[in-house]
Amino acid sequence: LCLWTGRGFNNLSQVSMARHTPSGRLVAVKNTNLDECTEDDYVYYLQNEVLRSRLFRHPNLLMSRLVFSSCCQLWVLSPLMSYGSADSLLRSYFPDGMSESLIAYLLYGVLRALEYLHHMGYVHRGVKASHVLLSAEGRVCLSGLQSVYSLMKDGKRMRAVFDMPQHSPSLLPWLSPELLRQDLHGYGVKSDIYSLGIVVCELVSGRVPFQDMPPTLMLLQKLRGSHCCLLDVPPYPLGDMGALKVSRSGVDSGIGESVVTGSLTRTATAERPQSPAPKNHSATLHNLVQLCLHQQPERRPSATALLTHPFFRQVHSAFHQAVINSILSSVLQCSLK
Repeated sequence: LCLWTGRGFNNLSQVSMARHTPSGRLVAVKNTNLDECTEDDYVYYLQNEVLRSRLFRHPNLLMSRLVFSSCCQLWVLSPLMSYGSADSLLRSYFPDGMSESLIAYLLYGVLRALEYLHHMGYVHRGVKASHVLLSAEGRVCLSGLQSVYSLMKDGKRMRAVFDMPQHSPSLLPWLSPELLRQDLHGYGVKSDIYSLGIVVCELVSGRVPFQDMPPTLMLLQKLRGSHCCLLDVPPYPLGDMGALKVSRSGVDSGIGESVVTGSLTRTATAERPQSPAPKNHSATLHNLVQLCLHQQPERRPSATALLTHPFFRQVHSAFHQAVINSILSSVLQCSLK
């Protein structure tokens, strides 16, 4: 082990950077004391994450390289995502939001991961900026596989499921209205598309819509069809940007597991500025947000359809180096201040 980087999984896991002796490569290591997982649900979600990370095979999903247990400790080795999560990049280098080119690059990788998951018959249910990771080589990975849920039952793919993710109060701002509603209609893969729309707003402004609302008010706003806005259009009914407050995603470990450091109703002022200057955003970005946050799930596009959206025309094979250069430039500017 070289360096402790943070905590994850409701503070039950420790995440460190380590060197893999056989290959000499740096990796991320997460160890969890199973004796501290006093609730059966915790063990189930740990199991789910480990199994999914070994089952899936896609370059835009964070997969474990090795899983083993020793005494009461569960150890998971994953590729090291050197730039950490999009959330940590926002807090450290882009407090007023990212450029559209960087947002397009990150979202394109997330959409490829979602396209794969949805094709395999799974809904992610945990799409947010702290689960969007970036490697030193510019590879975008989606993590947070502990909340993934299968649409398959008795060998058949269901159009909707009804399970509510447990132990996920920090996920509420990103969850879709139909998932939160918990009615007879259920929810499906289009729930992830709504979450992606919230992530867009998060990356654009550096703030999470609905983050500091009481959960009941948040639910009412979503059920009424109130959707978050970008900063160059009028905010929605609460006014004064009341729903675009500071992100409380917490301290990110570098593999997409965030530690929640405060309640949903508490507003922090130290991590990100409260009142950024308005910015003008492209029509294609506005259109992308509107499509993703449509109140009716069936009218939201699929992940496959969104990959062809005009907003992503700027993403091409050699684009990743420009993205890395822009991040390095921001890091250098911050270090010189």
